[in-house]
Amino acid sequence: MSRLFYRWCSSDRSRAQLVILILIVFILGLVFVSFWNERYILVSIPKHSSKLSAELAKNFSNTDIPEYVLTYAPLVFLDKGDLFYPSDLATHVSKAHPELNHTIIKDAPKHLTLDNLNSLNGVGGDKVHLTSTENLIKLPNYLKGEAPNKKTLQTGNAISCVIALANKADGILDAFYMYFYTFNEGPTALGHRVGNHLGDWEHNMVRFKNGEPQAVWYSQHEYGQAFTYKAVHKIGRRPVSFSARGSHANYASSGSHDLHELNDAVPAHIAFDQTSQGLIWDPTLSAYYYLYSSTDNNFTPAIEGTPVNYLYFEGNWGDEEYPDDAEGQENFHNFHKWTSGPQGPMFKHLDRKDVCWPREGECIIKTAL
Repeated sequence: MSRLFYRWCSSDRSRAQLVILILIVFILGLVFVSFWNERYILVSIPKHSSKLSAELAKNFSNTDIPEYVLTYAPLVFLDKGDLFYPSDLATHVSKAHPELNHTIIKDAPKHLTLDNLNSLNGVGGDKVHLTSTENLIKLPNYLKGEAPNKKTLQTGNAISCVIALANKADGILDAFYMYFYTFNEGPTALGHRVGNHLGDWEHNMVRFKNGEPQAVWYSQHEYGQAFTYKAVHKIGRRPVSFSARGSHANYASSGSHDLHELNDAVPAHIAFDQTSQGLIWDPTLSAYYYLYSSTDNNFTPAIEGTPVNYLYFEGNWGDEEYPDDAEGQENFHNFHKWTSGPQGPMFKHLDRKDVCWPREGECIIKTAL
């Protein structure tokens, strides 16, 4: 048998046939992989979750929240290896106390809530840091948040999203879907963990024109990317966002993302965000809804009784960056293991003219992934 195969391959014609056969198999393999990846991404939404979405739309039918804001709301894939899930806003605040320059603020309310958080503006403004009452470097249990239910896709016991709508000129409405995680676990750089912090606000923004989705913004740390609505992966009509392991930066595709591409200050090929198709989360099912006015930076709750004062808090949602000599702190080429927490939704440029963050310079809306 082997001698016959050798004789067949020895002729020019037979060798050409073999090359063609290999090419055909290779192309078919690529087609199969492409088909499988698309099939993998375009999963169906569980019936229980669809029922909750229908009930939600019905509840908002007599409010100022347009139905299309729910119809085209992003769905989030959490990374398979992420240990820190979306978190309850009220729980986060209750587990913290305010500090100014690493010193407890004595004149602050004894118990912080979403309703009194803005009172801290008068005792320190944007210098105030919500500081974990428990030792943060020991990673207390409350940092883990709540994993979405596999049947409902909901963080049932955690209000972990803020949805704010900003109406603009020429029929444009920007819908901001802001995701909250109590803990940001930073990526590793050559074996060193960098960028851990308490409190983590990330977001997608979908720009609508006359009720039709035009583009999707994906926040990635202090940067981000914009794509046309047609370009991004979807489940039904809903855009897909991939949340990076630990850092929760949002990407339009799964895989490994070099942070150097976002920030030149990060050397190439040493620090990456990892995304994958883990648990699916529907942030709309456990969210507070608001209308936002850029004229006076005012948030109006869509439903009476929704807390609002916390949105005006000017301070930071986590501990202040630890000094180099503090317990647990590490300095790796001026990148610290423990950094300061971020400011909240009011500081996400809701009044932006373009789809991109203003700091991005020219706004490039990509037409392909």
